[in-house]
Amino acid sequence: MPERRFTAACLQMRSGRDPGANRDAAVAGVREAAKSGAHYVQTPEMTSLVERSRERLFAHVTAAEQDPTLAGLRQTARDTGVMVHVGSLAVRSGDKIANRAFLIGADGEILGSYDKLHLFDVDLPSGERWRESATYTGGACAVVAATPLATLGLTICYDIRFPALYRALAEAGAEVLTAPACFTRQTGEAHWHILQRARAIETGAFMISAAQGGIHEDGRETFGHSMIVDPWGRVLADAGGAEPGVILAEIDLAQVADARARIPALQHSRAFTVERIGPQVQAAQ
Repeated sequence: MPERRFTAACLQMRSGRDPGANRDAAVAGVREAAKSGAHYVQTPEMTSLVERSRERLFAHVTAAEQDPTLAGLRQTARDTGVMVHVGSLAVRSGDKIANRAFLIGADGEILGSYDKLHLFDVDLPSGERWRESATYTGGACAVVAATPLATLGLTICYDIRFPALYRALAEAGAEVLTAPACFTRQTGEAHWHILQRARAIETGAFMISAAQGGIHEDGRETFGHSMIVDPWGRVLADAGGAEPGVILAEIDLAQVADARARIPALQHSRAFTVERIGPQVQAAQ
């Protein structure tokens, strides 16, 4: 069997309120990664616009077919001959917005898309309050994409906290799992690295996750640390906390089979029921 290797890149960004400037930064980052030898380049969640104001967000958002960032990155994929994974864009979906990832082939054609399943509705100890469901509509379908480079499992940001999703993607054939993100600094400091490594270890898959980093124009602060993790849980590349830039790592897909042979957890899953014992055990509220 021929070797199955490719070079993956994550583009760490600090997207602001100007979609045109964000598009230009993404295009420049993909070109830089391609010059460095990347075959696959991933951008973060909300590549084209980071904006907490619902009114300003809706003022910029279009249907995917008219989105200038998607068009620009499709052309960049054609120009450079690399696969571009747009971590996500905000696109119109009825009276709400879809948080949608796009996978673009080296010929510029769209191979597939994925709408974020899990919406971030939380109240953090810092006082930050997020209600994505007020603006976004959640997806209904997990996505595995067979590509010339690898079989990819597509997820976005908050999805990383739902391990059953990643197991399902791995059981469906995903060799590389992805979680491009716009993670808050507070939650990222506590959990980002652990979650990335855990999802890789549990599934015996690579994790590739480009992230937003730093203080954005709308006032939010994101954690950064775009990461590439191998199937044994080793961090191959980490972009650090705040500055935009590009990280690269070689993806050797033979390591997926090796990790799954060493710890065949995907084969050992068993159906079970939960038995409650004693009056002190109550359902979570």
